Amino acid sequence: MTLWIKSPLAILRPGAENGLVIESDKIIELVPAGSGPATFVDEIFDASAHVILPGLINTHHHFYQTLTRAHPNAINKKLFPWLQTLYPIWAGLEPEGFRLAVRVALAELLLSGCTTASDHHYVFPRNLTDAVDIEVEEAEALGIRVHLTRGSMNLSAEDGGLPPKSVVQDKDTILADSERVIRRFHDPTDGAMVRVALAPCSPFSVTPDIMIETASLAEKLDVRLHTHLSETEDENEFCQEMFGCRPVDYLEQQGWLLDRTWLAHGIHFNDDEIARLGAAGTGVAHCPSSNHLLSSGWCQAHALEAAGAPLGLAVDGSASQDCSNLIQEVRQAMYMQRLHSGAEEITHFDAFRWATEGSARCLGRTDIGTLRAGTQADLALFSLDELRFSGAGDPLAALVLCGAHRADRVMVAGKWVVENGIIPGLDVQELLRAHHSAAMKLQGLD
Repeated sequence: MTLWIKSPLAILRPGAENGLVIESDKIIELVPAGSGPATFVDEIFDASAHVILPGLINTHHHFYQTLTRAHPNAINKKLFPWLQTLYPIWAGLEPEGFRLAVRVALAELLLSGCTTASDHHYVFPRNLTDAVDIEVEEAEALGIRVHLTRGSMNLSAEDGGLPPKSVVQDKDTILADSERVIRRFHDPTDGAMVRVALAPCSPFSVTPDIMIETASLAEKLDVRLHTHLSETEDENEFCQEMFGCRPVDYLEQQGWLLDRTWLAHGIHFNDDEIARLGAAGTGVAHCPSSNHLLSSGWCQAHALEAAGAPLGLAVDGSASQDCSNLIQEVRQAMYMQRLHSGAEEITHFDAFRWATEGSARCLGRTDIGTLRAGTQADLALFSLDELRFSGAGDPLAALVLCGAHRADRVMVAGKWVVENGIIPGLDVQELLRAHHSAAMKLQGLD
């Protein structure tokens, strides 16, 4: 079946002013202004009330953290004490609560126009060894595309790290399960709905041998690498004290300064480090709200892009607005970067690019993130029927400047997974009840 998404109010693609033609899971034709499709179409969707974006792509998250939003003991702390407050709570994660956390995070992302979600899961209490398996099941049920990273921690507080011993694993367990989830779930083909990457949590939570052997395994199985890096000055000081070098130097020493690597946050780089990251093609997931909330600093987005580093966008976990809303993060990114680079230097098109094409580059994909013939039919359609948009002259800019927060329709791989602002088949009220109950139980507040 072919579908013509016709006459959008606006679309983020020159030459597609009269819409797109979808066949199966792909865009097969862009329809210019004043023209009709060259392809015979079976069905027409009238998009005259919608602004169309490529499906937004989230490059970093921690789904499980939806269970500890706005925790009273953590809300006014910087990163290290924030983590030290929450790690003992996260140590109590159980499969059913985790499943609900994942479902909430994915549903929030979908409703915000996100069609591909990356998660960084590295907390593995003894009764939660199949976290990636659960994430795959929940993503398949909702119809969202995912890049799941099998995280790891083996450096407990007793050994000079941050996490408690109850959530770290030994090297053999980490590497064996990393290989297991890749072989079971990773799909390297175009149009893949599930891909897997490997993701030691950070330099302050794993030993050097985990970094080295994970990189070797990723090369062997041809998957990507992900980790937190240079999020805070505390991390820089930790690396200097522990390893005698700065985080980027450490990354290079462990064989991670590669074009298969993307980094979360990437704030505290000097000019030389930015140049080295760009030359290597190492990507950065910009997490503006999280960086604001934890007062970590700001990511030098323009400089990284100019150097050649892929620059994507991410909501992060509970540290980011305490919600999983990617279209709101687009707004936050533009505002944060304008504050540092100037109003003339950063436009809404930059922010959209980071959330689409830039994010796709971070994940190593060319089949998503843009509206062109041959790419996956991943779309986010927004209506401007709320009071916040009244009087807006530029529909595309209005999504950012007027604060869009919810997509009206979302398509993933040619299928509508959000219709009229609702995920078909998802009982939101029951999910709210069950998720809140699980959160209160985990936090000891029930």
